[in-house]
Amino acid sequence: MIQKPGMLIQQLFNNSGAAAIYFLLLIAAPPTYAEDPVNHVGADHLAATRERDAPNIMTIDAERLQSIGVKFEEAKYRLMEQNIRTVGRVEINERLIAQVNIKIEGWIEQLFVNTTGEHVKKGQILFTLYSPELVATQQEYLLALQSAKTLGNSEFPEVAKGANSLLDMARRRLGLWDIETYHLRDLERTGDVLKTLPIHAPLTGTVITKTALAGMHVNPGDQLYTIADLSRVWVLADIYEYELPLIKPGQTASVSLSYAPKNQYQSRIDFIYPTVDPETRTAKVRFELDNPAEIFKPGMFANVALAIPMGTRLVVSKNAVLESGERQIIFIHLGGGKLEWRSVKTGQRSGDWIEIMEGLNEGEHIVTSANFLLDSESQLKNAVSGMTGMKH
Repeated sequence: MIQKPGMLIQQLFNNSGAAAIYFLLLIAAPPTYAEDPVNHVGADHLAATRERDAPNIMTIDAERLQSIGVKFEEAKYRLMEQNIRTVGRVEINERLIAQVNIKIEGWIEQLFVNTTGEHVKKGQILFTLYSPELVATQQEYLLALQSAKTLGNSEFPEVAKGANSLLDMARRRLGLWDIETYHLRDLERTGDVLKTLPIHAPLTGTVITKTALAGMHVNPGDQLYTIADLSRVWVLADIYEYELPLIKPGQTASVSLSYAPKNQYQSRIDFIYPTVDPETRTAKVRFELDNPAEIFKPGMFANVALAIPMGTRLVVSKNAVLESGERQIIFIHLGGGKLEWRSVKTGQRSGDWIEIMEGLNEGEHIVTSANFLLDSESQLKNAVSGMTGMKH
């Protein structure tokens, strides 16, 4: 049966509209009819429509493959990594932060650390505190000490016990006010009552906040300093919920700053928070980072990159997989200009590689370029093979 040109074009559009458009652009010549065996215009381009072996195999002339830039690559097993990149915020390590307050009423007499941001060492004197109650308690301690020395060996047990008990009570009261042991030893040795109590830094770090002022009246519980050790900091980052199964505490990550991306610092996942933000669908993940030079400062933004090993998997280049609606298609070079298109099941993606879970064997040669043109050719083949009266 002879197909007229107009009917042929209509059938092409009915069978595959997109392929038909590509077909008309690809061959600027009329089709070959059954009664026209000498018409071979566009034969090289139509070679893909003349394969009888299988519906998903086509043959394209070698010159044609070269002209459209087809390249091949062997499917291999490779070590894959899943890369997760996010942005985090530098925060103070809550384990390395301390507040300085007092447990007795008094007045700040001398202030030795007077600026926010100043670096202090553990045991360094921050200020001295004058407290009338402290002076009275020290005097009571000296009297109790003298009484214990005089009456401690009394022949009357009740008297000796009372003297020693009074001394213990005075000692415990001073201890509750954070009077150091060496202060008591000095008090016992010299008998000189401390008129001011030195308050020391509880850890080495940086003064984050300061409310203490010279001459200031303070009450028990007043927060006078906040000191943080910034030699180790936290980075709080957001990780999407679908990426959470890939991470766990202890995994390492690279952290960098936007103004110095080449300087990479190693950190580790310290904690994964148990809730997910309902709007962003992300969970907070805490990274612990050594910061001896204090390059990372609280409030900074930092880039976080995780490389999670996925093991050895069969992969192909991402350019080899053609997304075609709900299917993923690859083209396999069988040799002699024969190309087979095949639906595959993809898995994890990592950089330039895509895992192939089904539909491919190791060692097969995969087309890694010009897949769009080859897919158009394969659609054209299906459209033409569905028409009656056409030669294959």
